[in-house]
Amino acid sequence: MEFRAYDLPPHFPLMILTGEEWRISDVPSGVLHFHNCLEIGLCYSDSGILGFQDGETEFHAGDVAIISGDMPHTTYSAPGTASRWSYIYMDVDELMRPLLPLEAIPYYDKLQKLLYNTHLIFHAGEYPMLRNLLESILEEAIHKRPGYESSIRGLVLAVLVLLTRENVAEADGQPDAMPIAPAIKHINEHYMDDFSIGELAALCHLSPSHFRRIFREIMGVGPLEHLNRTRIMKACSLLRMSDASVMAICGAVGFTSLSSFNRHFVATTGSSPTEWRRSMNAMLPVTVHKYAGWLVPPKD
Repeated sequence: MEFRAYDLPPHFPLMILTGEEWRISDVPSGVLHFHNCLEIGLCYSDSGILGFQDGETEFHAGDVAIISGDMPHTTYSAPGTASRWSYIYMDVDELMRPLLPLEAIPYYDKLQKLLYNTHLIFHAGEYPMLRNLLESILEEAIHKRPGYESSIRGLVLAVLVLLTRENVAEADGQPDAMPIAPAIKHINEHYMDDFSIGELAALCHLSPSHFRRIFREIMGVGPLEHLNRTRIMKACSLLRMSDASVMAICGAVGFTSLSSFNRHFVATTGSSPTEWRRSMNAMLPVTVHKYAGWLVPPKD
């Protein structure tokens, strides 16, 4: 397995790979790879296979692939073809920080699932607005006209809202997440630590009881359940990408009891940590090699 890290610009952590030369070989590499950032691929021609640890998915011209940084994958074209792609790589959190924290986006819990342990394939014609927004991001990044960074941030925000909207029953009338954004940010950055609901409430300048009520209204779950879900998502990444023991991962994500960790893991994923890891093939012997991300098309 390969870890391909992209050195994204700190002030604007987004880069694109696009052009006629960006074509994917029809020879399977036999090696999965993952990144240090979100990958969005737009397919322009031909067809082929996107391979993941849990199976394969066909792609065709016009499709959009959105793959979280911790999701090992590989791409190869149909025999005798060389599919053309454009790619967008970004650190979503840092890219959006000057505009607004991700925690302020409605249905942030759905957005988290996009950024971790996820691969989504949108087939041609299914979500034309999504494809149009991504094409606009590419256009802005290519030409770099005055104000392009602000324009791209706005377009990325529209993409994130569109993606989360598709995962909720009703998108109208959702509560504003801004009142609890500091608490969600703290959970994201310190999920492995021990802190109280009172501390989270104080960050939002709310009483604990008022904080709990608003948090549940916005997130659909209480703050403790959200914290545990966040810990479980982090644990899934560690289970997939490392050979650390379940006990070690339990402690690394903030659980002090293995039985509690197992209980919450089953409630979130439907299987035990060991079963989930086995289903992702992470128990197989894997060596991870670190490389710089592609800046020019790879040679066969």
